Amino acid sequence: MNREDLIYKWLNHELDAQELEAFKQLEDYDALMRLDTCAKDLKAPEYNTSDELKSVLQKINKAKPKRRNWLPAAMSIVAIFVVCFGFYFYTTSLDSTFKTLVAQKEIVELPDGSEVNLNALSELSFNKNNWKDNRKVTLNGEAYFKVVKGSKFKVQTNNGIVSVLGTQFNIKQRAEYFEVICYEGSVKVFFKQKNVILKSGDTFLIRDGKLIATEKEIQPYPSWIDNYSRFKSVPFKEVVAEFERQFDVDINLKSIDDSQLFTGSFTHENMDTAIKSITLPLQLTYSKTNRTIILKRE
Repeated sequence: MNREDLIYKWLNHELDAQELEAFKQLEDYDALMRLDTCAKDLKAPEYNTSDELKSVLQKINKAKPKRRNWLPAAMSIVAIFVVCFGFYFYTTSLDSTFKTLVAQKEIVELPDGSEVNLNALSELSFNKNNWKDNRKVTLNGEAYFKVVKGSKFKVQTNNGIVSVLGTQFNIKQRAEYFEVICYEGSVKVFFKQKNVILKSGDTFLIRDGKLIATEKEIQPYPSWIDNYSRFKSVPFKEVVAEFERQFDVDINLKSIDDSQLFTGSFTHENMDTAIKSITLPLQLTYSKTNRTIILKRE
């Protein structure tokens, strides 16, 4: 039974026990009872019950606060929540990226305390939000890694994947050049659907698409950490490219075979000393104009 019918039957004293309980549950029950009490204390003239009922109901409806339509507001709140959640999900899924410029080095600490030392013109990226479940970084360039023990650690490069548990190693990934040197522990290199295990002192080197045999590495860490670039039977073009990365210069070769092998080193701290280190062994001369160096035969 609806509200109006209950009030009508109440005014006419026609409510049964069940209807009376329903009437008591009306939200304006107290107001109706006060109205009834006041009416009993007054001697009112004869009146039409139906008309008075309509008048009472109109007054009650006017006094009763209107219910607001919360649907538009609720939809706005939901829309804001969806946008904020989407933005949060987007930002947390982004990778952290570190880049070094020419002649710049940078040490990056990973979420687990592992350390990556980036050489010049290199880029490292990883997702710190899911690091506990996936210790994986992407490298473009050269970096020296000190990995703390834990779950499997992967380094993704354009040439191959290096997997470790806890060790120290160096990766150099450049155009047509991919080198991994293990300095402590062991690493696994995945290259062209094959796995190669490296122990301390072992080197995996791919140059111009070919696997190159190398000598045992006896140094405790790569020389570039101490601001030296060291080479053993490396094509001269690789030496020149590294020189350009460390000193922000352009080197032009005049009638020089850049495939000839070079063994030696150069410092990153003094360009004049460095240029002599790479020209004297090959009996080359050089001239310098602004940021351009020209090398030629004597």
